[in-house]
Amino acid sequence: MSDQFVLETQGLVKEFKGFVAVDDVNLKVNRGHIHALIGPNGAGKTTVFNLLTKFLAPTRGKILFNGKDITPMKSAAIARMGVVRSFQISAVFPHMTALENVRIALQSFEGSSFHFWKSGGSLDRLNERCMELLDSVGLVEFADTLTVELAYGRKRALELATTLAMEPQLLLLDEPTQGMGGEDVDRVVELVRKAAEGRTVLMVEHNLGVVSKLCDRITVLSQGAVLTEGDYQSVSDDPRVREVYMGTESTSAEVTE
Repeated sequence: MSDQFVLETQGLVKEFKGFVAVDDVNLKVNRGHIHALIGPNGAGKTTVFNLLTKFLAPTRGKILFNGKDITPMKSAAIARMGVVRSFQISAVFPHMTALENVRIALQSFEGSSFHFWKSGGSLDRLNERCMELLDSVGLVEFADTLTVELAYGRKRALELATTLAMEPQLLLLDEPTQGMGGEDVDRVVELVRKAAEGRTVLMVEHNLGVVSKLCDRITVLSQGAVLTEGDYQSVSDDPRVREVYMGTESTSAEVTE
C-alpha cells in the first residue's frame, strides 16, 4: 500500500442473511484529504462507516489503516490507533457543561475515565487543553453552559470538540450537517475545514452543496457498490450520478440519506 493512503479497503463486502449491503467496495483515502462518501437512500454509506469502525464485521474483504490490516481488530483498538468517528446523532452528555463533556473525552483518551475516586481538582490540569479544544470550535464562551441549553449547531460543534480530544489521524464524520439550517451549515463547513488541518477526514454527507465546498475527492455509492469516484466536478457531471439521485437536474441540491 502506498504511503499516500491513510485508509484502504480491498473487496469489502457485508451481507445480511443473503442481502448484500456493501458489495466489493475498494476505497482509497488520500492522506490529508477531505473525502466524501455520498449516495442516495439505502446506498450503503453508513454500513461502510460501521465496517470501517468495526461496529459491524465485514463478511469478506480487508480494511487497511496506514498499511496495517485492522480487519480483525475491535472498535476500541481502532480508535486508539487514531480512527475516530463522530456520530450522526449528537453524542454528548446533555446535563453536563461543555467543558465537562470535553474533559470526559480527554480522560477517556488518557485512560483515566474510571478514576472516580480522584478529586475534581486533580483533573484541573486537563482544563487548559479543554479550553483549547472549545476555542477550536468557537465554544469558549459556552464552557460553563449545560449542553442541553446549547443550540443544535453548537451541540454538533461540541461533539466535534470531544472527537478531536481523541487526537484522530483519520476523522470519520457521519452526516455532520444533518438537520441544520443554512447558518449552522455554514458554521459546520468552516469547523470541518479547520478540523481537517493536519489530519484526514472521511465524511458521509447528504448535502452536496457542502461536499462541493469541502471535499477533495468523492466516492459515490449505489446499491452498496461504488458507482464512480473523482472530484466534485467530474462526479456532478456524471449522468449515472444524476440518475441514481432520481433524475434530479442539479446535483448541488440537497439529497437525503
